Amino acid sequence: MDPMYAVLLLVAGFGAGVCNSIAGGGSLLSFPALLATGLPPVTATVTNAVAVWPGYLGGAAALRNRIAEHRSLLPRLIVTGTAGALGGVIVLLAAPPEVFGALVPYLVLAATALFAAQPLISRKLAEKGGDSRLTLFVGVFLGGVYGAYFNGGMGIVLLTALALGIDASANLLNGLKSALTLTVSTTAMVAVALFGPVEWWSVAVLAPACLAGGAVGAKVADRLRPGVFRAVVIVFGAGAGTAMLFT
Repeated sequence: MDPMYAVLLLVAGFGAGVCNSIAGGGSLLSFPALLATGLPPVTATVTNAVAVWPGYLGGAAALRNRIAEHRSLLPRLIVTGTAGALGGVIVLLAAPPEVFGALVPYLVLAATALFAAQPLISRKLAEKGGDSRLTLFVGVFLGGVYGAYFNGGMGIVLLTALALGIDASANLLNGLKSALTLTVSTTAMVAVALFGPVEWWSVAVLAPACLAGGAVGAKVADRLRPGVFRAVVIVFGAGAGTAMLFT
């Protein structure tokens, strides 16, 4: 690997880990960085899925105490999320790579817009009352499809689905969201590791950087302003997606 590409992945991976710990959206840094090293879009997304997986494991472990109130729902949500993830992986690997390549700029821009709107979405969902099991399971299934097909913004999609289906605060639902992101990412990681074109040298560089960034972000989250990292991710994601439209 070119040393300059290795440095790029180290920086992007560290930044992605910090952002995922504080505000989410780290894949909007790591995925474009993988594209910049010259990887094809499908290879970049499956490589990213493997590289960022340890961060989801750490997040789920840290928030495991927040699922107690809805523990009875968890097995059904995991099955639903896994089914959605399998569907997303099948579509990703079976469809012509040109289809994913054509969609990438729009996926990056859509995920960036969703990430930018996340605070507003959270406030609006907090005002909603009542449970809807149909909305919940359909939303989690679609979130699993999306998360396995394109990782960016998966946590926001799943948290929105949970908030639409369960009458609880976003803070309490964050534990379920973390368990589901781990479920979807694990399903996608195993599938693409077995059948996808993973670039393992890139994983070897990116994964430790993501882990290190996540550890640092978790320790200093209370001292940092999430808005700063949110702004960095939004600017980077918007710039990367716009650049892809014209290349």
